[in-house]
Amino acid sequence: LQVPHAPSQPLASNENRRLTNKHSKKALKASLTLGILLGMFFVAWLPFFVTNVAQAVCGCVPAGFFDVLTWLGYCNSTMNPIIYPLFMRDFKRAMGKFLPCCRRPAEPRPSAITLSMRNSHSGPRAPTSLKNVL
Repeated sequence: LQVPHAPSQPLASNENRRLTNKHSKKALKASLTLGILLGMFFVAWLPFFVTNVAQAVCGCVPAGFFDVLTWLGYCNSTMNPIIYPLFMRDFKRAMGKFLPCCRRPAEPRPSAITLSMRNSHSGPRAPTSLKNVL
C-alpha cells in the first residue's frame, strides 16, 4: 500500500514567502513610525514632567525655564502632522485626496455624499415598498 506523494509546490512556497516578506516590511515600517512618534513624545514631554516634579519638591525651577519646557511639549504636537506624512504612504495618499494643494489635476475632489455612501457601504437602492417586503 503506497501513499501518493504530492509534488512539491515551489510556487506556493515562493508566494507565501513573498507575502510574509511584504507583511514583515509593513510591520517594520509601522514599528519604526510608532517608535519615532513615541521617541519624539518622550523627548518633548519628559523634561517637562521631571521639572514639574522637581518644582513640587524643592521649588527651585525658574519660571522662564519651566515655560521653555512647556513650549517644547507643545512643539511635539506640531511635529505629529509632519512625521505622519513622512513615514506613512497611506496617510499621504488620504490627505492628498482632500487637500487642494496636494491633489493631482486629474483627480476630482470627492463629494460629501459620495464619501457618506462609501463609508456606509450603501449604494443606490431599488425602491422598496411594504407590499414588496411582506
